[in-house]
Amino acid sequence: MTSERRGILGWCLFDFANSAYVTVIVTFVFAAYFTQSVATTPEEGTAWWGTAQSISAILIALLSPVVGAIADFSGRRKIWVLVWSVVTLIATSLLWFAEPKSAHVFWILAGVVIANIGFEVGQVFYNALLPSVASPEKLGRVSGWAWGCGYGGGLLCLLLCLVVFVQAEPAPFGLDKATAEHVRATVLVVTVWFGIFSLPFFMWVRDDATNNKPIAVAIASGLSQLRDTLAKARNYPDIVRFLIARTLYNDGVNTIFAFGGIFAAGTFGMTLAEVIQLGIALNVTAGLGAAVCGWIDDKFGSKQTISWSVIAVIVFGTLVLSAPDKFLFWTWALCVSTFFGPVQAASRTMMARLAPPEIRNEMFGLFALSGKAVAFLGPLAVGWATAATGSQRWGLATVMVFLAGGWWLLQGVKESSR
Repeated sequence: MTSERRGILGWCLFDFANSAYVTVIVTFVFAAYFTQSVATTPEEGTAWWGTAQSISAILIALLSPVVGAIADFSGRRKIWVLVWSVVTLIATSLLWFAEPKSAHVFWILAGVVIANIGFEVGQVFYNALLPSVASPEKLGRVSGWAWGCGYGGGLLCLLLCLVVFVQAEPAPFGLDKATAEHVRATVLVVTVWFGIFSLPFFMWVRDDATNNKPIAVAIASGLSQLRDTLAKARNYPDIVRFLIARTLYNDGVNTIFAFGGIFAAGTFGMTLAEVIQLGIALNVTAGLGAAVCGWIDDKFGSKQTISWSVIAVIVFGTLVLSAPDKFLFWTWALCVSTFFGPVQAASRTMMARLAPPEIRNEMFGLFALSGKAVAFLGPLAVGWATAATGSQRWGLATVMVFLAGGWWLLQGVKESSR
């Protein structure tokens, strides 16, 4: 295998590794467990979970552009991926102590917030390495492959959690089901999974950095450049418009995905095992969508790929929220998940194509900011609307406003600006 192919494989495997965190912790297993078993009521748990996600989103929005600017001058990106990944792994492993009906809800949610920050800030540096592993004509395909690998990793990790821990009779390793140890053990599975499958990334991916300043100088230079970039933002009108559009539609997509397991358990009374089965199915369709997206992106362009996918999410998402029974919920959920990957993968590709090479890391910091600048609004709107109406359907319906607004703004972006 050539060094180029090893680099691409290593980069894609990192998505395979870290997606276990998003799938098992944030979306399907721990999120559903928290709202159903740790919180007093599912509605109260939904509100708490949404608030925690909002807090982490605000902190991520503040940190991401800063660390991205620093990376442009420190010349080191892989080491930052490692540092923030370790933060995620430590915080995730500590969720083992989240017992049912816990009196320590604050500390449990604090651990989730810290893990979220480590994951998302690490993504700034990971995303910025895409042009180092893929040639310009393959950016869309490699980005799509990585998203597909991510969904595959989430799928396999979910399957492992379901068969070996959640449904096992008796529970393995002497785990006590009365205190949900068989469910809480899934956070340890994620920790080990993330750690092992991320190793090829650190061994095979090149870090083609041109700067290598001491960290203190890099911090000062990075912050100074960040201020300059924000001040000169008017020189990149299409990038600015794209980032604002992504701020909205990405928040909508992420909120739907993040609350999928919570919605299935609370509205349709699905058991944790059923929620995991749903998650497995959704990851299959999402992975297929992300993989196919790569060729569509390279052929028709990132803007068209994103636009079509956002429209599909709005249509099928509305059908999901209005589904009267489990069968139709499953049907429309599988349809909507097919377009999650294309929205996210094509957005990353569009940023890589639009970003000036000399400030690419910094631009990816702003890219992360666009993904988190108002990311607190989606979960917060869902949590508050759910608490106010007593209905998770009305709570999740609020995300359609974000999706529609993002799609409208995207139409004004000139993709030829590169």
